[in-house]
Amino acid sequence: MERTREPAVAGYFYPADPQQLRGAVKAYLEAAKSEMINVPKALIAPHAGYVYSGPVAAHAYAQLQNSAAKISRVLILAPAHRLAFDGIAYSSDSGFRTPLGTVPVDTHELNRIAALPQLTRLDAAFDNEHSIEVQLPFLQVALNRFQIIPLLVGRATPSQVQEILEALWGGDETLIVISSDLSHYLSYSDAKKLDLATTYAIEALDPDGVGYHHACGRTPVNGLLLAARRHRLTATTLNLRNSGDTAGPKDRVVGYGAYGFH
Repeated sequence: MERTREPAVAGYFYPADPQQLRGAVKAYLEAAKSEMINVPKALIAPHAGYVYSGPVAAHAYAQLQNSAAKISRVLILAPAHRLAFDGIAYSSDSGFRTPLGTVPVDTHELNRIAALPQLTRLDAAFDNEHSIEVQLPFLQVALNRFQIIPLLVGRATPSQVQEILEALWGGDETLIVISSDLSHYLSYSDAKKLDLATTYAIEALDPDGVGYHHACGRTPVNGLLLAARRHRLTATTLNLRNSGDTAGPKDRVVGYGAYGFH
């Protein structure tokens, strides 16, 4: 029996009303400037509440303005916040619902790679998890018809993430989205310094430069950096801010970066 995963943070991280949500996402995208001419192969986007990270995430998804007809599959790799586990998890859900509708899961491609040893089916890891969900409304507004392969990264290595990326790399029809915030709960000035160092490492495709305190999604980020080096991609910083710049106080901030790879 097929099961659709209901949204966990609608009305909390982003508007639960479809019209309000679509309007908010469109406004974020219209305010962001597109820096890329070519279709990006991969994006890194933050996953906090939209009032905090939405303006930054929009700079990533604005790169898709000329890609709607080309992209039909989105591989999303995100850190797990709610459950500790070894490896990388997928769910038995056939779709993920947001107020804008249901996004189908590409079960064919997921089943094709399910035998990889680092992959495990673990529905509980997706319960009340926001790191994948908050990316979906941006994708729903930016793209046409598409499927997703949603994966949560637990205790895994960058090379294990890279192996999955290589298995699902595909062509222009496949977009990779890495969901990650940057530094957490530092002062405004300290966060800016650390997030800038993280940005330099991402631009240099240097996974050794993105450590524990640099990004909550450091493992999927570093897996992408390994794959980007192999495929000779170029990383571009699209926006770099923190919650003190968007909607929060400056004493304890969370860093957000948007990056494109082409």
